[in-house]
Amino acid sequence: MLLDASESQLVLVDYQTRLMPVIFEGVAALANAMRLAQLAKLMQVPVWGTEQNPSRLGPNDEALRALCDRTLSKMHFSATEEGLGEWLRPPAKPQGAQGGNARSLPKHLQKPAALENERSLIVMAGCEAHVCLLQTALDLIEDEFDVWVVTDACSSRTERNRDAAFDRLAGAGAELVTTEMVAFEWLRSCEHPAFKEMLALVK
Repeated sequence: MLLDASESQLVLVDYQTRLMPVIFEGVAALANAMRLAQLAKLMQVPVWGTEQNPSRLGPNDEALRALCDRTLSKMHFSATEEGLGEWLRPPAKPQGAQGGNARSLPKHLQKPAALENERSLIVMAGCEAHVCLLQTALDLIEDEFDVWVVTDACSSRTERNRDAAFDRLAGAGAELVTTEMVAFEWLRSCEHPAFKEMLALVK
């Protein structure tokens, strides 16, 4: 299955000013997170950020934070414990708001209101991969989102912890991808209007 930009949302976890200096290959991870956010803006993909205990770890990188539609401050390691799921899957509209065509279908073919415009493909990256990213991703998988983890935009304080997170995420059903995989799958064609801008970002 390929990523579809129209069904995607981007979640960027804890690229915080006091955390990034101690992250293994943190400069590269942050640079790829920036590329992902810029690509998401080109493709009209919603971008959400999270910050873990920002009074201690500082806010997210300023330029990255500016590209996020909203940023969730949290104390739990999993952002889903503090409302991220509600951002990603807004409450269903009342039944009365449903169009007539859907009602005319047999009941077993009707799509639940909550799923009609749902963007269920969650593209994620962040730090630390084995703590906040991992716990958030596992909770989202449990909540029946399709989770895609962008490995070259993730890291931890140690390479071993980062790689252990990837192993566990893959075992739990997350797709492991790279920034360029996301970019080319969102575009699908070199004839896409954003193709040249995308190439400038990934080169």
